[in-house]
Amino acid sequence: MEQKIHQGRNVKRFREMLGIKQEALAYDLGEEWNQKKISLLEQKDVIEDPLLQKIAEVLKIPVEAFQNFDEESAINVIANTFNNHDHSSPQFASIINNSPTFNPLDKMVELYERMLEQQREMIEKLEKLIENK
Repeated sequence: MEQKIHQGRNVKRFREMLGIKQEALAYDLGEEWNQKKISLLEQKDVIEDPLLQKIAEVLKIPVEAFQNFDEESAINVIANTFNNHDHSSPQFASIINNSPTFNPLDKMVELYERMLEQQREMIEKLEKLIENK
């Protein structure tokens, strides 16, 4: 079965959601990184676990988000949830009655709050860089 999950694209997607430029991610990953290397990294289907772990730490996003986020599945869930007004449908019922051990909305809020915190930290770093010039 072909792998649908593209880890590099997921890194790009989450980086952009956080409003972080490739240059800023490269800076946070260390001296051997630059914008071009981040660009190439984001084109890779699979990223080595230690590097993926480091990116997850820098972006403050669970490593599983990069490993498991499948755009097609996410789009299907969103489409079925928001476009299907017949709440008795089997698709909708399977989403609702699946009894996840966590509340998906709570996870989205948590991710959003983490993204805002990351942006605040990035702004502080940029302000410090400006002050030092």
